[in-house]
Amino acid sequence: MSVLPKFVQNSAGSCWLTENERENLMIRYRIREVIHEEQSAFQHVMILDSYDFGRMLVLDGVVQTTSMDGFIYNEMIAHVPLAFHPQPRRVLVIGGGDCGAAREVCKYPEVEQVDLVEIDECVVQVCKQHLPEVSGGLSDPRVRFLYRDGVEFVREMKDTYDVIIVDSSDPIGPAEQLFSYSFYEHVQQALKADGLMVCQSQSPIFHADVMGQTYRNISQLFPITRMYTAVVPTYPGGLWSFTLGSKTYDQPVAGRVSGKDTRYVDEGIIHQCFHLPVFIKQTLGEG
Repeated sequence: MSVLPKFVQNSAGSCWLTENERENLMIRYRIREVIHEEQSAFQHVMILDSYDFGRMLVLDGVVQTTSMDGFIYNEMIAHVPLAFHPQPRRVLVIGGGDCGAAREVCKYPEVEQVDLVEIDECVVQVCKQHLPEVSGGLSDPRVRFLYRDGVEFVREMKDTYDVIIVDSSDPIGPAEQLFSYSFYEHVQQALKADGLMVCQSQSPIFHADVMGQTYRNISQLFPITRMYTAVVPTYPGGLWSFTLGSKTYDQPVAGRVSGKDTRYVDEGIIHQCFHLPVFIKQTLGEG
């Protein structure tokens, strides 16, 4: 490529991606090669090959997932809710253009249909071609790729899905509305009477305000609200939170994740991940 985007720079003979996480924090990754880059209709999309994290998806200069640790996030956002629902047949993934979450959902034979609603088709195509460690080149016939605005799509659905996974990027740009109360309200209405949802709710350390607000929004809409965590090295601070809202089910079903070809999640992780540190409980008003 002839012109590097502003967040990729050459320095002392090396190529570096600089991610501006917040006003006082920047994270730099040494890059072997720019595999792909383009400006889509919605955002700047890159696949970079980094020295420590392998290939990574970068949107508007922010790392979304990597071949080194993407499996942790995708397994946690997919297998935990599917462990709670005893018979999920229809699953909706909002966002998730890297295909990793949908790929994990497809490990459940009882799932009959997976709707992946991603606003930016470019992200899906690029990840299927250049990031197979995450996407697996997803081609399961049960998956419907719907290139639409997830906010608008879920507003049209009523009593349709058993499980909804909101796999959004940070609450800026196209993903900002995916953290609003009105969006979660429509998610609740799109679920069946015994349905449940999960979303990523940001860093407990750097984004405690977003995490707390997400938990409060969901707890106003669902009788059962549970937060859980995982360590994802790529994400700022490492520790990452997820929030589950359920209409009926409050415990995981024993043995649900057995034999699912996972690298991070097992029965022990499913139970352990809900044990929160004191400071997170205090943020949620439970400490």
